[in-house]
Amino acid sequence: MMGFRLRRSFGAVVCVLLAALLAVPPGLLAQQHVVRPADIHKELVNATEKRKQDREKVLQLFSSDEAQNAVQAAGMDPGEVRSAVALLSDAELAALAARSDKLREDFAAGAFSNRELLIIIVVVAVIILILVAV
Repeated sequence: MMGFRLRRSFGAVVCVLLAALLAVPPGLLAQQHVVRPADIHKELVNATEKRKQDREKVLQLFSSDEAQNAVQAAGMDPGEVRSAVALLSDAELAALAARSDKLREDFAAGAFSNRELLIIIVVVAVIILILVAV
């Protein structure tokens, strides 16, 4: 009697599974991914290149001897600041890169003196170290 119940239960499970498989449209089972792997790869390459460019823009702020001396005079290690840049998130790095572009444009247009530029660079260094520490 127990064997009959087991077979009957097994048969019921098989029927339900077959009905479920037949109810699903065949196109749904064979559907391709929404995003192609080539597109994902392209976006990853673009994001990596953008991060590299943003990192270079921020590091350029600290490339001059005057900027490094100003950072040292403020009690920070320029090497530590450069290392901290690599630890910033993509969003933080993009924001600092955009601000560094604007800073260079304003300096070239005469909006800042050399002394004011160095003060801003020291402030940016402090911000970088704080962002990485948090």
